Amino acid sequence: MGALMNPEHSWPIPPPGGWTADDLDTLPNLPPHTELIDGSLVFVSPQTLFHSRAIDFFTEELRSLVPKGLDVLREFTIDINRGNRPEPDVVVFHEDVITDLSQTRIPAETVLLAIEVVSPDSIDRDRETKPTKYAGAGIEHYWRVENKDGRAVVYVFEREPISRAYVATGIFHDRLKVSVPFPVDLDLSAITARRNRPE
Repeated sequence: MGALMNPEHSWPIPPPGGWTADDLDTLPNLPPHTELIDGSLVFVSPQTLFHSRAIDFFTEELRSLVPKGLDVLREFTIDINRGNRPEPDVVVFHEDVITDLSQTRIPAETVLLAIEVVSPDSIDRDRETKPTKYAGAGIEHYWRVENKDGRAVVYVFEREPISRAYVATGIFHDRLKVSVPFPVDLDLSAITARRNRPE
């Protein structure tokens, strides 16, 4: 069934019960990086330079570090359930789930690590809503990246098996060094360092 449009705003009117994960692939004219949270469409603001550089940094660095059988994607949606299809900024996942280059999402149960880079409009989602969704979906590791006075800070969380909730395992300011989900040792200052370009 085609989307019902609100004549005043030209936006789709949500159906009873809210939108579904499948709707993200069929609704017309959605802005890039639209997410589905609890059956509602979530639109994102333009990225800051910090946000863009942090996503680039973690995508590139983790691709060089992940063990065989894992892969890294940036800004790619994951299926949690019918009403939740969020888009982490970076995901590390089991690569065998990729079966077709036309795929638009991967199952949450194949994700090993989700990373969110906090923006001014995503603070509550990245600190509260999304971690709860990710932990509930069984994603073992979650990193939250924030801009603190022009420097990157990474908050690292691991899913506790009894409560099935995330517990903080570290806060990293200059250097991120962890042994799980695989060995990582990164210079966080590279995210905000001025890029030197040839004359």
